[in-house]
This record gives sequence, C-alpha cells and structure tokens, in this order.
Amino acid sequence: MHKQSATHRVAVLALPPVVAFDLTIATHVFGHEGQGRYATTVCSPDGGAVPTTTAGLGLTVDATIDALTDADTVIVPGFRRGPAPAQALDALRDAYRRGARIASICTGAFALAQSGLLDGRRATTHWMHAEALAREHPEVTVDANALYVDEGQVLTSAGLAAGLDLCLYLVGRDHGQHVAIERARLMVTPLHRAGGQAQFVPAHTSGDDVEMAAVTGWATANLHLPITVADLARQGLQSTRTLHRNFRHRFGLSPQAWLTEQRLRAACGLLESDDITIDEVARRTGLGTATNLRAHFRRAFATTPTAYRRAFTP
Repeated sequence: MHKQSATHRVAVLALPPVVAFDLTIATHVFGHEGQGRYATTVCSPDGGAVPTTTAGLGLTVDATIDALTDADTVIVPGFRRGPAPAQALDALRDAYRRGARIASICTGAFALAQSGLLDGRRATTHWMHAEALAREHPEVTVDANALYVDEGQVLTSAGLAAGLDLCLYLVGRDHGQHVAIERARLMVTPLHRAGGQAQFVPAHTSGDDVEMAAVTGWATANLHLPITVADLARQGLQSTRTLHRNFRHRFGLSPQAWLTEQRLRAACGLLESDDITIDEVARRTGLGTATNLRAHFRRAFATTPTAYRRAFTP
C-alpha cells in the first residue's frame, strides 16, 4: 500500500484532447490551496504540447506520465471520447495497485473504465455521455443522475461544475469540512453539493411549461409557508401524480426534494448575507426550527449552519 507524504501529491493527467475547464478546476482547487497541504503536477502521456477541446486553445505540459508514480491522488479531467493512450491506462492501473486515489471529471471516467478500475463499481459521468459509458462498459454500474460517486479509492464525477463539487469534497475528506468550506469561500463559490444530488435533466418544451413556472415561482416566493405537495399541485392545476412526473422529468427530483433544496439555497443566502439568528433563518426558509435546519444542513452539506456562516462571513 502506498504511503502518503506529509504534503499530498496530486497528479492531474491531461489526456489529449483535454477539456481545459475540467483540468483547471483540479489545478485551481489543489494547486492554489496555499497552505502546503497539496503539491500539484499537471502531466500528459508524453509531456509537451497538449491539444484541448476548445478551438484555438492548447496547453504546454512539462511533466510526463512518470508523475503518476509517486502521486497520492490522480485526477483525470474530461477528454474527447475515444481510446486513451495505452501507457496512460497502464500508469493508472499501476497507481491504483500501489494505493493511490484515482478520480475522474466528466469523460475522464472513460479512461478509468478502459483501465478496468471501474469494473464492478458505481460510476458517473456527464449525463450526455452516461448511456455511451454504460453501453461500452457493461461491467460498470453507471449512475446517470449523481453529481459524483465515491467508491472509496476510485471516484467519478459528472461534467464541468460537478468536477468542482468533487474536488472540494476530496479536500473535505482529506482535511475536514471546515477546510473545504474555507477553500470554497476563497474561490467565491458555494459549498460543494452532495454527490447524490441529481444532474440537470433537460426538459422538452411543452404546454406544461407555464404551469411549472407558476409552481416553482410561487414556491420560491413562499418558502416561509408549510408547503405541501398538494399545495404545489394546486398552483400548477395538476394532479399530484402529474406533478411528481413533471418534477422528475424537469429537475430529476421529487417535488418534496426540490422544495427542500430551494429552502437550503435560501438558507445559505441568509447565512452568508444577513446577521440573523439560526432560528430566524429556519423560520424564513420554512424549515421550522434550528434543529430541523441543522439536520437538513448536515445531511446536504456535511456541516452546520454556524460553520457555514463562519466560513462565508468576512
């Protein structure tokens, strides 16, 4: 088993053509951490120039695949789908065998699957590519809804912003939620979302759009009220069964789960901007009591409202 150094070594493996946004997420979270907890290296199979999926943008990388030999964590950003270089797959297998943590962002999951590291495991990727991942690698249990999946030594995330959620989650796993919260604050981003949250599911335009807008608009304007699913259905002039179907289709959530998410978002805003008590935050957002707010907050963010306020208050 690989023994980690005092400074956690992170190798970000750029497989050409790499998704530049995914790569910079990892380098910014770990490379700019500033407290000496992480040392970050960007590498590619051969070093040198690496094309990206963004027209007109290329990268120059100094390190080769050898950077994986002593990395504590290897992160594979998204890349244009296709066979990954054989030496990269071998290096990923070697890193895994010696105990390194392996994580992917977006289509980086395809490289992990090609290396066999996802065999018998749950995994996710961007919802646009989930069907292809499941088809090409039937030995992998693909969760097309999750933002990220933690299988212990191997982790995968959905696309773009979900990669930020995963990286902040890793910081929290390594050093505690207070460090992850502080990292999020310095990056001027909200605390990472829970991995089990659904990815965005696009909805087809239909005659239900007006009714759904009426439902969500009314709900967000009245979060302080004890709203029920029946209340939401009445606002949309729908049966509760139709409402459930429409919410699942549009948001990937049940109406009650969506409502709780909106209440927590509102609570975060109040905690960040207003000097009011936790009890008042709970009352204004419809979560009832401070105890109930704390329970929901811990379940969603693995921290407390007080800790969140402390991190996000200048």
